[in-house]
Amino acid sequence: MKIVCYKDNILKAINSVVKGVASKTTMPILEGILIQTNDDEIKLTTYDLEIGIEYVIKCDVKEQGSTVVNAIMFSEIIRKLPDTEINISVNNNNLLEIECEGALYKLATMNPDEFPELPKIEVENSIEIEQNALKNMIRKTIFAVSSEESRPIFTGCLFEIENNKLSVVAVDGFRLALRSMYLNKQSNNFSAVIPGRTLNEVNKIISDSFEPIKIGVSKNQALFEMENCKIVTRILDGEFLNYKNVIPSNWETRIRVNKNSIQNCFERISLISSSAVEKEKKYPVKVNVDIGKVVISCTNQTGDAKEELYVSTEGKNLEAGFNPKYFLDSFKAIDDEEVYIEFGSSISPCLVKSVENNDYTYMILPIRLKED
Repeated sequence: MKIVCYKDNILKAINSVVKGVASKTTMPILEGILIQTNDDEIKLTTYDLEIGIEYVIKCDVKEQGSTVVNAIMFSEIIRKLPDTEINISVNNNNLLEIECEGALYKLATMNPDEFPELPKIEVENSIEIEQNALKNMIRKTIFAVSSEESRPIFTGCLFEIENNKLSVVAVDGFRLALRSMYLNKQSNNFSAVIPGRTLNEVNKIISDSFEPIKIGVSKNQALFEMENCKIVTRILDGEFLNYKNVIPSNWETRIRVNKNSIQNCFERISLISSSAVEKEKKYPVKVNVDIGKVVISCTNQTGDAKEELYVSTEGKNLEAGFNPKYFLDSFKAIDDEEVYIEFGSSISPCLVKSVENNDYTYMILPIRLKED
């Protein structure tokens, strides 16, 4: 194998596929990048038996061939070379030679025949959306994915297509994030739960552009396809939460508030709530809604804090306790200037919603306050 390519091109490919390299494995081959030539292209592949990533680039192929090289070592060397042409070849001793402007590196290789094949996916249903739209949907839901491996189904996001509307849902037992959008092209109804780890990697690879990305699913695998890149992942098994039944349809108390104002307020109050003095304890933030204002406060052994915010209010007065982190995560994902925050009772879920449309909903469960 002998190829000549520009650093920028191959580095972009490496940066994309390296996200599929196994970090902890007893199989050294899974720590490698499979490099294969095909006419005037090379294909880089990584696969950790959960996520597989392929990236194809054009380059000057002098000799056809294939090899596997340690991904971390290969990527670090390429990253630090000058921005110019790089010669990459496999010599008679099966060492990968990397040459560039007087620099010569030789790396041990592994047998490409031992590299596991990516699953062949027979796509049963698929959708196509713009990459920036998918990026937006992942960003606005991924933070609510559970990290508890005891409930694997909640470590992923539900992708549900119903009546040509895509809904992405994440839930961790304490909160729920829902983002929806209508598709431009007609699609069948279907659903799949994609691992959160996969979506994080997809989000790093896709661009903030109008270029299309195709998402296809089979019984137990999902496929993300772009112009030069393909990402394969398993689908999580199990019964996802029936989210439509748990999101309250009515409210007793509602406020309309500037998102940045209440976000800043929660950030300051959370300094007391999550004080370093008592890291093992979590103190809820108390939310009091009165006519025309909301009072947010917290008291613990470190100190106490209280802030008043004048807002538009509807319905009953209310007092409830919440983990401020859940509000802050939601606010950071919202681009709107104003939001509705809807409350039921002091022990029922609270919703953060758009004033303008119905494209997102965040549900947060309260924390029972101790009696004074």
